[in-house]
Amino acid sequence: MTTSAKEQFDEKVDWTARFELIAAILSGLFILAAWLLSKNGTEAFSITLYILAFLIGGYAKAKEGIEETIKNKELNVEMLMVFAAIGSGIIGYWAEGAILIFIFAISGALETYTLNKSHKEISSLMEMQPEEAWLITEDGSEQKVPTASLSLGAVLLVKPGERIPVDGQVLSGITSVDMSAINGESIPVTKQENDELFAGTVNISGAIRMTMTKPSSETLFQKIIAMVQNAQSEKSPSQQFIERFEGTYVKIVLAAVVIMMFLPHFLLNWDWTTTFYRAIVLLVVASPCALMAAIMPATLAAVSNGAKRGVLFKGGLHLEHLSSLKAFAFDKTGTLTTGKPVVMDFIVRKDTNPKEALALFAGVESLSNHPLAKAIIQYANEQEVIPERNLHIEDVPGYGIKAETDNGMIRIGNPRFVGIDLVESFEDGIAEALANEGKTVIFMRDEHGIVALAALKDTLRKEAVTSIKELKALGIRTVMLTGDNEKTAHAIAEEVGVDSYVAECLPEEKVVHLKKLLKNYETVGMVGDGINDAPALATATSGIAMGEGTDVALETADVVLMQNDLNRLSYAIKLSRKMQRIVKQNVFFSIAVIAILIISNFMQVVDLPLGVIGHEGSTILVILNGLRMLNKIE
Repeated sequence: MTTSAKEQFDEKVDWTARFELIAAILSGLFILAAWLLSKNGTEAFSITLYILAFLIGGYAKAKEGIEETIKNKELNVEMLMVFAAIGSGIIGYWAEGAILIFIFAISGALETYTLNKSHKEISSLMEMQPEEAWLITEDGSEQKVPTASLSLGAVLLVKPGERIPVDGQVLSGITSVDMSAINGESIPVTKQENDELFAGTVNISGAIRMTMTKPSSETLFQKIIAMVQNAQSEKSPSQQFIERFEGTYVKIVLAAVVIMMFLPHFLLNWDWTTTFYRAIVLLVVASPCALMAAIMPATLAAVSNGAKRGVLFKGGLHLEHLSSLKAFAFDKTGTLTTGKPVVMDFIVRKDTNPKEALALFAGVESLSNHPLAKAIIQYANEQEVIPERNLHIEDVPGYGIKAETDNGMIRIGNPRFVGIDLVESFEDGIAEALANEGKTVIFMRDEHGIVALAALKDTLRKEAVTSIKELKALGIRTVMLTGDNEKTAHAIAEEVGVDSYVAECLPEEKVVHLKKLLKNYETVGMVGDGINDAPALATATSGIAMGEGTDVALETADVVLMQNDLNRLSYAIKLSRKMQRIVKQNVFFSIAVIAILIISNFMQVVDLPLGVIGHEGSTILVILNGLRMLNKIE
């Protein structure tokens, strides 16, 4: 197998850490050798070794600091460390300066390594994208070829245990597919002819033939990888503030160091060596390395955590916003409900055979593509009733359908189409009771009156009720926005448990209601299907799409739930809130350590080596604390 994308990525993210670690170890060995030589009286040679330790151990960070300074035209924390090391050498503290460089190099290597741990999540995603596929040639033979060489319409063979190489459709065969790489769900999904397949998912049981529908560079899997990479490179507002603050802070530290070089000598009668030495220690302990590392590792780890579990964030900004949301607005159809109505009741006139009525009802609806018509046909199939054929159909837009039968004309549609008086008198007005239950009722009438009615309902997602309860437990207000009528909206709102609802709400009206919520609650999330809810998703503080892997959802929302599972929403909020707690811990801890070390230095309690250990140790601790975000949230 040729060098894979994963191998290239791993080599890229690991090389820096390996180089920095080797340089740090060599620096440490030179320091040890220099110390031993100084014990034997060879001071000049030991200083030479200390200088080599400076150059080898400090090269990576010095190079990074100089490049960033030139690029941004501002000093940074790396330059503070360089100045501190040079200053230590100037006053003759070669060993202390070398130890500073050594621990700084070790800290830098560990920082690079720990940050790479979160980037490894992308690496593992890349590994799931197959590099090769079995192409079925024109003569019917199988040939293994690189996926990059495939073109649209290519027919491929996928054997049991292999990953689906590209996005496409099943041509023949039935199998179970592990979709966890796409939606985080461990339960396999059955795939058969014409079903959609996604690259990176695993064919579990049967051999299938598939046709390629998207270029390998545009698969859903590649888009997910790109989203995670972009999210990890996009900095949150907090991180951006810290980085803007860095330049100003470095200038303040340098100004304080300059003052420290002179003022204590005149005010406190310190000798010049002590004054300069304490200024160098101040340069070390006041450096904001820990503060600079307080946010980014935690954010990267949280983005990786979400991606692994089917929650995609389009950047640190959106991840940070989730923690502060006070209200959520939900679209109904396709979000709180499955978007697929089912027949709940089928009631016929007393003198009518139920199966004959259903056969006629389904026969008329079989020529329609309306979701309600499909639900009635599905119901007939479940009842093992064969729809009538050879009917002469006339569609009446906005009302229903006319059909000519051997027994005369029939009508199927809403109450206005079949007669409101007939509807109200049918079976003692049962239609109104069904409508009050949130059901959509369709009627069939003949020359003698109403023959039958079908009551349909869009069923709730199985996790909708528990998800709303979890959001309420998190202190979030829930509102449903739907285009359905008042009765249906009220019934669904009662069933799912939202705090309030707005019925008969057009897409543009959803934006108006969202603006009202934003005025009342300041930060509001919108959950929709990513297509007709796009204006509302864009208006909300955070737009969350019930994606199920659709391209539209990936493009429109700030956060995408890769499987239509509302429980992932509460997980995302818990993830965001935990990240914010960890960031606050890191910021408080790093500032506290800096303050304690500065005071201790002024009181001459802490020396340079201990100051270095305290400073760099706090940096490593905040990074490791941030990496706790890689763990699953309970």
